[in-house]
Amino acid sequence: MPKAVWKGSLNLGLVNIPVSLHAATEPKDVRFHLVDKAGRRVRYRRFVEMGGDAEDPPASSADATEVRGFVEPSSGGSQGPDIQASTGSSDGGQRVEPREVEVAYADLMRGYDLDGDRVVTLEPGEIDQARPQPSHTIDLEHFVRLGDIDPIFFEKSYFLAPRYGTHAAKPYTLLLRAMQESGRVGIGRFVLRTKPHLVAVRATADVLALETLYFGDEVRNPKEIVSWLQGVEVQPREVAMAEQLISMLETGWDPSAYSDEYREELLRIIAEKTPTEFIEEPEGAPSSAVEGLMEALRASVEAARQNPKPKPSSEVG
Repeated sequence: MPKAVWKGSLNLGLVNIPVSLHAATEPKDVRFHLVDKAGRRVRYRRFVEMGGDAEDPPASSADATEVRGFVEPSSGGSQGPDIQASTGSSDGGQRVEPREVEVAYADLMRGYDLDGDRVVTLEPGEIDQARPQPSHTIDLEHFVRLGDIDPIFFEKSYFLAPRYGTHAAKPYTLLLRAMQESGRVGIGRFVLRTKPHLVAVRATADVLALETLYFGDEVRNPKEIVSWLQGVEVQPREVAMAEQLISMLETGWDPSAYSDEYREELLRIIAEKTPTEFIEEPEGAPSSAVEGLMEALRASVEAARQNPKPKPSSEVG
């Protein structure tokens, strides 16, 4: 069974049904890492670019120390040197180029862009003040027809299953059957992890499904995009011909008939490649077995020269 992403209860009036939430979809995009030609991972650094005439930002960590261009805190991420270059200017003076100052993870803040170049910064604690507490219940507030919800409002799909080992089996099955017969969808709210969600709970053939919904102000007004279509006219026979074409292409919905050809081609190319194995040698180790053998032989010869063994004397009879 897939791992549950949330556990709680589904409330319908005074009926409480223990449930667990499971992701209904499994993206299978082919994902890559950035590597160099030898197959080694390329990492990103966090840095700010300081102008030549700008003052250095004060260290926000009390235990940060500055030593010869390095800002090195005791924890919170690796630090690198401040990169600063001076070049000659046209008047014979020195012009200081912008430099990169690496930022420790503990010193990162959240910035909200306003108009122009203004930025409002927030501490993590300030964001936590507005963050809702995780909820353990989904309260169904209303029931609507599924056809009344435009699919554009659907965000992410989950399966809402009864929790095994609880008293959920009977009330869950009852609610599933009732929603199948009524054709209605339950609308409710809950907090998943740290984000509040508006949700639609609907009945499928075997299980309740939960769809997280976009809030009303998150969906753009389409009239702003197609306002220029006003006044365009089409003839009835043109509409009839378009309907005829649609009916000729009509078929039943079979998701297995469609596949991601791009992903399949990528996987075929990957399967034909020879994997790159990057093995980092420890420092001081010889680069090859031959070089290691030669070094050992040279050391042995040098030791023999410094401590020659006496030749055995020949007895004369």
